[in-house]
Amino acid sequence: MKRNSLKILLVTATIGVGLISCNKNKILAPNYQVTSEKVYSTALGYKESLAKVYGSMALTGNQGPSGQGDVQGIDEGTSDFFRLLWYAQELPTDEAVIGWGDPGVPDFHAMSWSSGNVVMTGLYYRSMYQITLCNDFIRQSTDAEISKRGFSGADADNIRHYSAEARFLRAYQYSVMMDLFGNPPFVTDANAVGSIIPPQTDRKTLFNYIEGELKAIDPLLAKPKANEYGRADEAAAWALLARIYLNAKVYTGTDRYTDAITYAKKVIETGGYTLIDKYDNLMTADNENNSNEFILTINYNGAKTQGYGGTTFLTHAACGGSIPTTLFGVDSQWAGIRTTSSLVSLFPANTSDVFPNNGNPDTRAEFWTKGQNLAINDITSFNDGYAVTKFRNVNADGSAPSTTAFSDVDMPIFRLAEQYLIYAEAVTRGGTGGDAATALSYINTLRKRAYSGSTSGNITQGQLTTDFILDERARELFWEGFRRTDLIRYGKFTGGTYLWPFKGGVKNGTSVPDFRNLYAIPDQDRAVNPNLKQNAGY
Repeated sequence: MKRNSLKILLVTATIGVGLISCNKNKILAPNYQVTSEKVYSTALGYKESLAKVYGSMALTGNQGPSGQGDVQGIDEGTSDFFRLLWYAQELPTDEAVIGWGDPGVPDFHAMSWSSGNVVMTGLYYRSMYQITLCNDFIRQSTDAEISKRGFSGADADNIRHYSAEARFLRAYQYSVMMDLFGNPPFVTDANAVGSIIPPQTDRKTLFNYIEGELKAIDPLLAKPKANEYGRADEAAAWALLARIYLNAKVYTGTDRYTDAITYAKKVIETGGYTLIDKYDNLMTADNENNSNEFILTINYNGAKTQGYGGTTFLTHAACGGSIPTTLFGVDSQWAGIRTTSSLVSLFPANTSDVFPNNGNPDTRAEFWTKGQNLAINDITSFNDGYAVTKFRNVNADGSAPSTTAFSDVDMPIFRLAEQYLIYAEAVTRGGTGGDAATALSYINTLRKRAYSGSTSGNITQGQLTTDFILDERARELFWEGFRRTDLIRYGKFTGGTYLWPFKGGVKNGTSVPDFRNLYAIPDQDRAVNPNLKQNAGY
């Protein structure tokens, strides 16, 4: 059975949380079923409450601004954090299409979403809800609260470590809000429940806050790989810093490529991480065994964290047509998500239609081609567009998962391969502190794994360009929630310089206005918070 080191103890972790009210326009007082004094009276209670903070990333629930399921049009499965993030990061790009007409979903291909789009409203409130959970936990974990409750020694030290992890998770969620919405509302543990109408921050200020938080908690987090699987440590903070530094010019107008190199190097050189041997085994039901490459994961367990988002969505929705359900380790075909010819064209040509890899020398070309059309004429037809076999709810040795109804596949938020790619791109963009030869070695390390240990896919120094790295990021990281951010950094998400099938809702693609580089602040929150101004263009 799937191992989850940090148990999701939501039954016993019954602490209430404050939420942003749609009725009173303030942070609501918690509706406690068990008082905080009771919950936090023991060291176990603190750990169970921390489990709830982590668990909110893996479990579902239609979370509106008042916490009562009032984001209309969002069903239970769609309310999962990573499924919502995946929609936002993959569906408007060349990496994915979806055949469903659920409310708000077709808007992503057409790049026609409005400030009332229910999917983006759901993601906005999911991230804010998770920030609220973090804030509440941090308030309960101050030195004053620890002392008042009589904790000392190892218990007190552990609670301080837990608080640092909650601060990391809050910084991560704010990085998501910064990337997607630019200028979200901003609240921290310093804002007492019910005390303020959340003010709006701006992207540059939020970047500085995230950077400062990650550096402040660095010495408070566990050393790399010293924490339980699925919990944040120093390497997770370094990895997030490297990621936001790579995108700093988008967020602040000033590049930070040297800093991106610095923090990617910290992960690579001192984190103790190595690539697993086979790319095909990255996203399998027993991928908790990939802790040598995974820096931080969202843990899914088909028997315990049951919901229709996350990797349950990525395994079921990618299965349809002639694909046997046993290949994906699922109990049914949802027949929804596929990829476009633009992604397929980044790989060498297939020589067969036989799984796995269709005779492709690059094993990352995880596509199901039998019975599928490469060209997409009808987005609603599952047979138009190659299916993706990257996420499979079967164990690496082919044995069965804990259940076929829900997925055991963990979702890496950070893994070593991304840090190799960050280092290489930052070097090619002129960052200092790294060198071209090392950048090339990291890229060829990825490609050697992709080519089953052969150097036949290796490139030369002259081939290592920023454009090559963009393509390599697609080959290595596709469907992991990066593509929209990558295309924006390269100036290719909007405009007409790069077109892909159904960009802007047109079969052959069309130019899209630049304001689409940010999503809209949802109408639902602006209606109740007079501090919020809309992003330009909406």
